[in-house]
Amino acid sequence: MTDLWNLAGNGIEERTAFAAEVRDMVWRETRRRMGYDADKGPHSVNALAPTSAAAKRLHLVYLEVAAEVGSVARQLVDDAAARAGRAGASYAELGEAAGGLSRQAARKRWPEAVGTHWVLYTITGKQQPRGRATTLYRSEVKAIELGRAAVDEGALADDGAIAAVVVNSGREVVWACRFNESIWGPEETELPESLRSVPVPEAPEHAEWQWRWEQFVARRS
Repeated sequence: MTDLWNLAGNGIEERTAFAAEVRDMVWRETRRRMGYDADKGPHSVNALAPTSAAAKRLHLVYLEVAAEVGSVARQLVDDAAARAGRAGASYAELGEAAGGLSRQAARKRWPEAVGTHWVLYTITGKQQPRGRATTLYRSEVKAIELGRAAVDEGALADDGAIAAVVVNSGREVVWACRFNESIWGPEETELPESLRSVPVPEAPEHAEWQWRWEQFVARRS
């Protein structure tokens, strides 16, 4: 006979303990909603006579709380899948993390979690050494809007943004702007061909691209 408690690799003991914590949380909230004091009322959800009116009310409140926990948990799962997708996780990885879903099932459940995204790159600081920042967005419009706002507001601070580009999931620049002192605001600009394709952050060429982009901005300022 298999000893389930020795299957440490599957985390059975930890998962059992976690499930018990969730049940305890549901029970505590049920007691609170029922108005039970800490030292009064039934000691467990099954302590009352099964067919009594009191048991019916208790189980209905317990069901209400459990359903709310399930709803919150589903939202947490969806939010986590979206964030993992933005961070570069594949549908196969999402499915595995979500309890062994197939890649197809994960894609069906979170159709927009993996794939199209836009990265906003900004150069910050009016003097050397300058800083750089990157932010990931699911909307091209939002990425461009916030990039323009960052450059516009950057004029008010020494460490504010002086230029921004938005890159699509194919690593192509779809929008770029810089702060133009003559108009005292952001000005959209066309990047040269050599800067329109952005290497992945892990590649050695990525730092070179950032340096060449900064030099392009400096020459036009």
